Amino acid sequence: MTDERKNAETDAQHAPSEKKHEQASEYEVEAGEVVEEELVEGAPVRRKGIYLLPNALTTASLFSGFYAIVSAANGMFDNAAIAIFVSMILDGLDGRVARMTNTQSKFGEEYDSLADMVAFGVAPGLVAFFWSLNGLGKVGWAITFIYVAGAALRLARFNTQIGSVDKKFFVGLASPAAAACVAGLVWCFHEFEPSSWLTLLTIVVVGGTGVMMVSNILYRSFKDLDMRGRVPFAAILLVVLIFVVIALDPATVLFTGFLLYALSGPVRALFRGKPKRSAEESA
Repeated sequence: MTDERKNAETDAQHAPSEKKHEQASEYEVEAGEVVEEELVEGAPVRRKGIYLLPNALTTASLFSGFYAIVSAANGMFDNAAIAIFVSMILDGLDGRVARMTNTQSKFGEEYDSLADMVAFGVAPGLVAFFWSLNGLGKVGWAITFIYVAGAALRLARFNTQIGSVDKKFFVGLASPAAAACVAGLVWCFHEFEPSSWLTLLTIVVVGGTGVMMVSNILYRSFKDLDMRGRVPFAAILLVVLIFVVIALDPATVLFTGFLLYALSGPVRALFRGKPKRSAEESA
């Protein structure tokens, strides 16, 4: 009986340590692996690994931004501008694919934000710098840095405002739209000889979009559009017309379209502010 009691006491002492070891091994992760905690039916569940499809699209967007930088450094400015527009398409796809396939993740959100910083922050700024602004010395890289810093601040602010602002509007110019303005400018005028008016236009577009990204101006996000509902037959004809117009001169059409979108925010804010000021003056 004495031996049996000692064995029982020994087992009781080892039981807590074995339980702790089982709990510790449950949370052990392979080196370099990604582990995220998700809520499944109200209970936290730790999952290992990442989703391939949306992150592959994000990687493709990152590669296009990197390719734009390399192309600009080698003087192929049209290829650089096109690569930035390709990044825009891929960036629009990865989030939609993740939602459609229910493969959203915290890792994907962070990776997408970092890829956007390269594709829509660093890449457009360096493309414009190599194309036109590098001849201005310190002024050139200062204007470029305003744009790059504006994109970084815009993305950081956007990440902190998710779920707290009206989804119908963006606060500040979205970084893909700002990148499209810069890339469209380079694509339109890359064959022109360097001149003072072109340099001035580049300064205005690059510096202006950098400032508008961190402004409090509201821009329509078009996220409230119902793309699943039925529309009149004429709507598809309008879509065909849009594609035809873009195909005729994609550089000019895309640059003009995104430039008008960038200007729509200040114009809208100006006209929204007039009635209030007139009312205050009459009072």
